[in-house]
Formats: sequence, structure tokens, C-alpha cells
Amino acid sequence: MIIVCEFITPSGLERLQQGGLEVFYDPNLWKDRAALKAKLANATALVVRNQTLVNADLLAAAPNLKVVGRLGVGLDNIVQPDLKTFGVQLYFARGINANAVAEYVLAAMLHLARNLAGGAAHVAGGGWNRAAFGGFELAGKTLGLVGLGEVGLRVAKRARAFGMNVVAADPMRLPWESAVEDLEIRLLSTAEVLRSAQFLSLHAPLTPETRELIRAETLATMPKGSYLINTARGELVSQADLVSALRSGHLAGAVLDVVDPEPLPAEHVLRGVDNLWITPHVAGLTAEAQEAVGLRVAEGVLNLLGVA
Repeated sequence: MIIVCEFITPSGLERLQQGGLEVFYDPNLWKDRAALKAKLANATALVVRNQTLVNADLLAAAPNLKVVGRLGVGLDNIVQPDLKTFGVQLYFARGINANAVAEYVLAAMLHLARNLAGGAAHVAGGGWNRAAFGGFELAGKTLGLVGLGEVGLRVAKRARAFGMNVVAADPMRLPWESAVEDLEIRLLSTAEVLRSAQFLSLHAPLTPETRELIRAETLATMPKGSYLINTARGELVSQADLVSALRSGHLAGAVLDVVDPEPLPAEHVLRGVDNLWITPHVAGLTAEAQEAVGLRVAEGVLNLLGVA
């Protein structure tokens, strides 16, 4: 039996059902851990998104489990050493939503540069102040990327098409790699990227080294009037320090698709900051990306079960 305890697209569910095994689908099952454990007693595969904590406690209730499929790219809710201990394989959709996230970053930069929504609201309210909403061009500005993986490279490609200069920090990249050379990306240290970037976009994983990478002392090194975009993990940023930098005017604005915690509580330091825009972790949730995630994870789970 394959258990799917969070949302999956209809096409992904249909693909799982084509494998010939019984598929139990309840997108709300993750909310009742005791019921989930009971269902897992006879399961050979479990498919989750980001709400289900897959750890030793859950795996102990699934003696026949062979595969966990993760509908997405982040693995914060998957305790991988526990999977290894229980002999369970993991399949996730690495890089599947990279285009969606890259387009979000470009949309965020255009929003910060041109403020279309603000201009439209101004006109809707009876205004016609052209000087207030002229904005500025992305061409010639410097985009700094912390992390140059699947998403970072796609952001760089789109930014270069807009005529931006791109600098990046990633310990896994080398300056003579074809992707780096072809896009004319300058590889620098993280400190140098922060000092150079008029727009800084975060694409690094959450590790002990990157936790609160963006904090008071690093924010102070960024150019006055620069912008921050975070689509990676909320914990990469000291949120109180970011608010201070925004309110002081050192940073001109920020767009966050990830925060800590999620969902954002009603009473939170990030609330009520005029030059801060927060979206509910949707950068990778385009219709196209979700369709691809469902199909790829379904295929991967069936392949690992040997029934594809």
C-alpha cells in the first residue's frame, strides 16, 4: 500500500494508482499522527509534502516501509539518518521548481524597482503623480547570489538577460565551470558578495554555518539603499536585525517568501514594516511546478518499489 498523507496533484495521484498497488489518499491525514501511524502498519511507501515529520517515531510504526517520497525539494521535515537506520529509501524532486523560484526572484526585483501595485493603487485613489512612480531600471545593477545551485543559476540567467551584473558565492562552484563562464558570473566570497550587491538573493541551504547569515553585522556591510530577497529558508535571516535595517533606511526594501516560523504569527516583528513584502512560501508553487512535482515523485516512488 502507498500512503499519501498530504496534497498531491490529480495527475500525480493517477500515476501512483497506475502502479497496480493500493493507494490511500487523504491530504489531511498528516494532521492526525496516531491515525497516520495506524495506516502505515501495512504501507510500503509514504508520500509527504512539508508538514509530516518523518523520523524514527513515525518509521517505527511502518515495519514494511521501503520508500518515502517528498513532494518538493526541501528536506527539513525528513530525518535522513533515521531513514538510513530503518533501511528506507528517499525520493524527492530535486530542482523541479527551480524555474518557478527563479521567476519569483525576477518578479520581486521588478516589484522593488517599478512598484506597479503602488502606482496602480495611487491612480485608483485619484492620484496622478508620475514623478513618484518612475522607479529605476535593473540594467546595470549588481545582483548578488548566495548559493549558485539549480535556482541560483536560473536566476543568474534571467538577470543577465535584463542586463544585470551577477556576483555569487558558492563553495561548490569553480570559476572555470561552463555555466559560470557562459553567464559571466563573478565568483566571490560571501562577504564580498554582500558588499557588492544592490540586490541580494539567498539560495543557500540551512546549515549551522548559514543560520542567521544575514544579521546586524553582515547587513551593515551591504550598500545603503540595497534590497534583500529570500526564497531559501527563513532561518538564514535574523528577522529583528532585518527590520532594524529596513526601518533605518539602510536597506531600501526586502521581499521574503520564507519566514520563521511559518505561518507567520499575528504578533511578529516582521509585521507592519512598510518596505517589507512577505508572501506565504509560494515561490515554487506555480501550477506547472506542482504538476511536475507530483508526476516526478510518483514515478520515482514506483521505480524504487519496482512496479513502474
